[in-house]
Amino acid sequence: MSDSIHLKTEQNRIFSIDFFRGFTMFLLIGGLGGMFGKLDPANNSPVINFIQQQLTHVPWEGLRFWDLIQPFFMFIVGVAMPFSLTRRWAKGDSWKKTLYHVLTRCLYLLLIGWAISSSATTSNFNNVMAQLSVTYLIAFLIMRKQIKWQLIISFALILVSDLLYRYWPVEGFNQPFVAGQNFGSWTDMMLTGSLEHGNWVPFNAIPTSAHTIWGVLTGMILMKDWTHQKKILTLLIAGTIGVIIGYAMNPFIPIIKHICTSSFIIVSGGWCLIGMAISYWLIDILNFKKVPMFFAVFGMNPLFIYLMAGSFKRFFSGLVDPFIYRIFSWTNEVVLIIISTLLVAAMLWYVCYFLYKKKIFIRL
Repeated sequence: MSDSIHLKTEQNRIFSIDFFRGFTMFLLIGGLGGMFGKLDPANNSPVINFIQQQLTHVPWEGLRFWDLIQPFFMFIVGVAMPFSLTRRWAKGDSWKKTLYHVLTRCLYLLLIGWAISSSATTSNFNNVMAQLSVTYLIAFLIMRKQIKWQLIISFALILVSDLLYRYWPVEGFNQPFVAGQNFGSWTDMMLTGSLEHGNWVPFNAIPTSAHTIWGVLTGMILMKDWTHQKKILTLLIAGTIGVIIGYAMNPFIPIIKHICTSSFIIVSGGWCLIGMAISYWLIDILNFKKVPMFFAVFGMNPLFIYLMAGSFKRFFSGLVDPFIYRIFSWTNEVVLIIISTLLVAAMLWYVCYFLYKKKIFIRL
């Protein structure tokens, strides 16, 4: 890395990274989506229906806010990598020792991701953690190369993926942008023996590695001795270019999250950069930290919250719903759902806050 990059201490840590990770985890575990997903569209206003739509995946082509959550997660993991790994190297760990740690971590991520998505009789690798095991390893292997080479490799992964989709010779799996008939579906069939995964494909781990690589580069930018303005402008300009190019590609290469088309990777990567720039400006420059702290707590134990959120949510819902649905029986279903969701989210937050205060951090 360049000498202009310096290691951040706990006292001057970049809090917007914690916020971005925590906000992404909050959405991944069904925060806002869990609330609006329970509402009946027939009884909602156009505004509520629009929000509800944005908190679900687009059926195939197109882009909604919810389609950005997985790229956000892959990206923010990359942003944190230069900080954590530089700290290891500063303490004297060799690259070989770090590689062993990364390989072990990626193996655990792959096994856990596969296990929580699979059943006794079926396998499934279409999981954030399973895909992260690939993107994290690729980003690590190239992160000490020059920035231009990291960028070249990231775009090479996107290009190779696009070419495979276009020119894969196997009949029945050579329609690049047709659900269930593309190269990604073929990889799903080869790995799991099934196509019953909602047209999500495990090969997405390759093109979406670009998100983690771009996250690493963003982390390096944030660690540089640049002015705040230069950092923000760099991220905003790069992000805006990505969004414009991604949407401009759409008539020729449709934006499809299910198979991570090149247009999707680029446009979502642009939004990642813009989101990080805005977070950095609001939180670390303007020092707006009280509300972001709520989300940051979710990001302190991302593995724990990802694995345990479902069980805790069901348990907490079982505790509060009997009271809520009796105390507030005079109101309508929308209010009941909102109150229940907010209380469960608050209880889940407190579990994370308790772990944070006790300095219990569950990591691989």
